[in-house]
Amino acid sequence: MFTLFTMPKPFQGHFGTIQRNAVESWTQMHPRPEIILFGDEEGTAEVASDLGVLHLPEVQRNEHGTPLLSDFFQKAKSKASHSVLCYVNADIVLMDDLPAALARLSALPMGSLAVGRRWDLDVPGPLNFKNTDWQDELRAWARKAGCQRPANWIDYFVFSKEFTDGVPPFAIGRTCWDNWLIWHARSIGLSVVDLSVEVTAVHQNHDYSHHPKGAAGVWDGEESKRNYKLAGGYWHVYTIDDATHLLGPAGLRPNPRKNSRAVRRFARALWETTRLGILDSTRPVRHSLGLRKKSATPASR
Repeated sequence: MFTLFTMPKPFQGHFGTIQRNAVESWTQMHPRPEIILFGDEEGTAEVASDLGVLHLPEVQRNEHGTPLLSDFFQKAKSKASHSVLCYVNADIVLMDDLPAALARLSALPMGSLAVGRRWDLDVPGPLNFKNTDWQDELRAWARKAGCQRPANWIDYFVFSKEFTDGVPPFAIGRTCWDNWLIWHARSIGLSVVDLSVEVTAVHQNHDYSHHPKGAAGVWDGEESKRNYKLAGGYWHVYTIDDATHLLGPAGLRPNPRKNSRAVRRFARALWETTRLGILDSTRPVRHSLGLRKKSATPASR
């Protein structure tokens, strides 16, 4: 068994619908995990009470009011009844294939990290959990009408309690923190398992109206830039392609792509170092001609 936890946005409008869908889907899993909802956003206490899950309202926030990952990860470690934790974004529907996949990982040592790609799907209203075939129908719907996101979109993580130690104060819902978690696992020698083939995690599409500046504020705002620095920059921005293992129908096997991604990362870093060196050495000439770094940078960048 494991403890699943999340940090919802306010349960308002479409966000209210899709988050209710997500949380209720978790309660339908067999075996049912322990579930913790963090934060005091509108509707969270009511949904927790209605679905019979634990609610912990107190969460440390930054100056913008955004919850800090480090705080509620530690609170989850403290309050969880199980040694295995699963953080999932509050708009992700999960089904029985997740606990089934985790049950097949007994050959891996404790402390391994499991992640997976998501399927994006337009879900306009409440899901019908009274339909005994809802899981099969949702998987078929997602694979027919949805789109599986690439490896840099990471929405759920399964790990042991000890993994929560040392997590920086990332702003949740901004960039890079998810990439850092994969880098962190690899940096301390843990196995990272990609569950994408075996687990259909359904992300219910939504807009970015929860941020005052919309998508630009989420992706390129001050908090995202701070997260990037906290993560340690490009070298620590790992993706699911950096997983050490893949889980498939035939079982667990090494990931053949992990080294190729490391080579690409090194090549990019080498290019950046070379480019900046060229810019520095040619600065006097460029400035005498009225050129600046921006105009000397290749358009493709």
